[in-house]
Amino acid sequence: MPPKIKNIVAWQQAELLMQPAFLRILDNIRKQLEESVWKGTYEDVPVWPEGTTEETKARVQQLRQQLQDASPEAREEIEEAIVRLPQPYPGYRLILQHQSQQFTLDLWELCYQVCFCNYNLVIVDPDNLEVEIDTSLIDETGNVDWNRLDAKAQQTVRQIFANLPII
Repeated sequence: MPPKIKNIVAWQQAELLMQPAFLRILDNIRKQLEESVWKGTYEDVPVWPEGTTEETKARVQQLRQQLQDASPEAREEIEEAIVRLPQPYPGYRLILQHQSQQFTLDLWELCYQVCFCNYNLVIVDPDNLEVEIDTSLIDETGNVDWNRLDAKAQQTVRQIFANLPII
């Protein structure tokens, strides 16, 4: 579930940090996989807004299928119907495998752990997921502090790999 950003300044800070954090997470995962017995594969998954019913999801998929073969007149009507329905946002998973063991990690969740001070899914109340931006990752000029961001992403990824069991 995406965290709640409390104000426009925090929103702008999150926008500044999220893409660089995502890239640093991926790079650090790559480095860890090179040194690990674990194999990793990535998977794109649609993440639906909370409360979206299976019927609505199926309807959106059905309309998207119809859109591919629709006439120009029907396209407009189908597009209008799609816009009125909830839409998924892209989610990304890392599937780690070693022998018979498998673990799945949500890459956005890892980014949230890097970008926010208080993000921890285990103890956070899902109904009150308001977060604090880790402003130590932003330098005095308002830009990303790449050294701190990389260090925190590296620490987050290392911790995950350190906690994986080895048969």
